[in-house]
Amino acid sequence: MPQHTDTLMAEETPKDPAEYYLKFFNEMRDAEGEVRPAYRALAKLLDDLSIESLVTKQETADALFRRLGITFAVYGEGGSTERLIPFDLIPRILHQSEWDLVERGCLQRVRAINMFLYDIYHDQEILKAALIPPELVLLNSAFRPEMCGVDVPNDVYAHVSGVDLVRTGERDFFVLEDNVRTPSGVSYVLENREIMMRLFPDAFNGQRVSPIGNYPERLLENLRAVAPGGAEDPVVVLLTPGRYNSAYFEHVFLAEQMGIELVEGLDLFVRDGFVWMRTTEGPVRVDVIYRRLNDDYMDPLAFYPESMLAVPGLLSVVRSGRVALANALGTGVADDKAMYVYVPRMIEFYLGEHAILKNVHTYTLRDPKQCQHVLANIENLVVKEVQGSGGYGMLIGPASTKAEQEAYKARVLADPDNFVAQPTLTLSTAPTLCNGALVPRHVDLRPFVLSGKETSVIPGGLTRVALREKSLVVNSSQGGGTKDTWVLERGSC
Repeated sequence: MPQHTDTLMAEETPKDPAEYYLKFFNEMRDAEGEVRPAYRALAKLLDDLSIESLVTKQETADALFRRLGITFAVYGEGGSTERLIPFDLIPRILHQSEWDLVERGCLQRVRAINMFLYDIYHDQEILKAALIPPELVLLNSAFRPEMCGVDVPNDVYAHVSGVDLVRTGERDFFVLEDNVRTPSGVSYVLENREIMMRLFPDAFNGQRVSPIGNYPERLLENLRAVAPGGAEDPVVVLLTPGRYNSAYFEHVFLAEQMGIELVEGLDLFVRDGFVWMRTTEGPVRVDVIYRRLNDDYMDPLAFYPESMLAVPGLLSVVRSGRVALANALGTGVADDKAMYVYVPRMIEFYLGEHAILKNVHTYTLRDPKQCQHVLANIENLVVKEVQGSGGYGMLIGPASTKAEQEAYKARVLADPDNFVAQPTLTLSTAPTLCNGALVPRHVDLRPFVLSGKETSVIPGGLTRVALREKSLVVNSSQGGGTKDTWVLERGSC
């Protein structure tokens, strides 16, 4: 992969913020400073608005988020703290031709991942072909031997997937990681659009922005499509760990939008080989569980015995095919960061195609030579835990101190199999309202892919933005925020 598209390793970061941001692909303006076609209508509107009016709209948006209770939890040594999700008023815009590439790439990737998951729980052909080291699958903590030989409805394991993308050039979208366990963030996508339409209606005038409001209906349709055979009117529930989970707002939001019950483990029980939901009118049989709970906590008889969130006996019902779980048990093996390296091989093996969206170059530290290289160059790299998420447990080399680097090296040496490393990425920038000024800030993109009756992608997805100056970390738990993401249909600009 060419150095100029994926790394800053050989370059010294400029101290002047304006000069610093010139190094990155600008979503709104080209190299000559001209506004890109997709942004022309927005640029004209922004020219006609004062900074004061934008700040007022931003304050109104913040107040709406506070009133709606759109929060997330930040975990630390002292427990968790509820915070408002930071929202930026300036949308990130993609033309339909740009989106077509992203959409095709995400669909291809998720299809291959679903085929991989079916394969490893059945004939394991990809392991027999020696395309993936068997120990990466069979000894993976997310691999569930209990699911071997179990046929899930429509052979769909990842019903809801989030594909994290970064952009480094005109058509250079790279996959940073796959999220196929319990991906979150789609509620922010929908709420961001709702607030933008309320506060910034003029921005939509004369532009055909692809709608996203039907996501809950599409999700419910796909969930009902994987109900066990014989269910004429399938009962779907959303299983949440409870109000102290970081994504609880989203669980409540999606259950309300789909018109289904939000349940916790104590609301469900197993009897006569089926899952039932307790209601004031008596038990109701459940056909599909959209679970937002990790595997370990799903069934104390099969996994973590002390789980207070689980449904005893659930695994036996899943294995008998009498209830469908979305996402299926054992999907986590496919979004392990060490497994991510092999997704292009999955695409070639199962689909006979080359990957539309490329991976970021990744070092697997279980390989001694790659580990040695990473340790010698750790100040230039990003090092992550293979099972990490939310921006926790990672080292960003260029932003770290010598002491932090040495401490992280010790962690790596103690368990190299648990880490991967990547170059420091040149994430693209988008205009962002910060401290009363429009400034460039780094962004990524998480499109959401639904699989069930058919496989589809919500137009746009979640744009996350690093609100801190020069920061490359977009996670909300690490000080990042979100933007509305527009896909302009053809003929809009």
